Amino acid sequence: MINILNAIKTLADNPVLEVGEFYLGRNRINNIGDGLQEYVKDLFANSINDENATRAVKISEVFSYNGNSNNPPDLMLKGGDAIEIKKIESMGSELALNSSYPKAKLYANSPMLTNACRNCENWHEKDMLYIIGVMPRENGEEGTFLTTLFFIYGIDFAASTEFYENILSDMTDPLGITSIFRRGKCKINNFSYIFNYVYTPSLNTKFEFVAIINKDKYDSFPATDKKALENLSEIKIEDVKIKNPDNPLILKQAKLIKYNKGA
Repeated sequence: MINILNAIKTLADNPVLEVGEFYLGRNRINNIGDGLQEYVKDLFANSINDENATRAVKISEVFSYNGNSNNPPDLMLKGGDAIEIKKIESMGSELALNSSYPKAKLYANSPMLTNACRNCENWHEKDMLYIIGVMPRENGEEGTFLTTLFFIYGIDFAASTEFYENILSDMTDPLGITSIFRRGKCKINNFSYIFNYVYTPSLNTKFEFVAIINKDKYDSFPATDKKALENLSEIKIEDVKIKNPDNPLILKQAKLIKYNKGA
């Protein structure tokens, strides 16, 4: 089963920073803004440099669902996580969540899901993996260059459902990171702000990748996948303690995983 550790290893082996130009040049996208999502697919399918026909097969073997902009999630791994992908223009930008409040898990009985999503495989719940790419605007135009990429599980920053549901205004969660705007849609602080007590952005780097994975989730991955990642000299893995989203006074163990590409 493909998982986040496989994707991180693929990224370290094949960092693609100019995602817009890269995917336009391979006739895989019609819009520069779609480059980040295609890169995420390739990271999990390990299909970055494959011909389009081979790539399509690999992606279909890894993912059970490819969503749309109006319904969560953006992608689902077969037998694995649900994935939401967001693009922002700066490290300080807030994240707008079209799928209402942030979710620790995605459930098959959620009213926001399409029938195609519910029926794409036999599933009841999935962990939510949020992937955030920072792509600054260039000369006033949509950016093509990826400067930072975050992988964060919803369970590591999103409070329990009870804190979000049926609240229409002035919503706050225990971490104080979430607010309601525009007809019940939700925005949250940037992950570099939420986790500033364990992560400081690197200076003078062209690109930085950051993942935070709670210890229970990390320990659930196959030993071979963990060893393959831990053996990469360019990958830095630290033991950290992060706040419990329901009660920030309680800390839980987690892994902070980083990869940098020089200036």
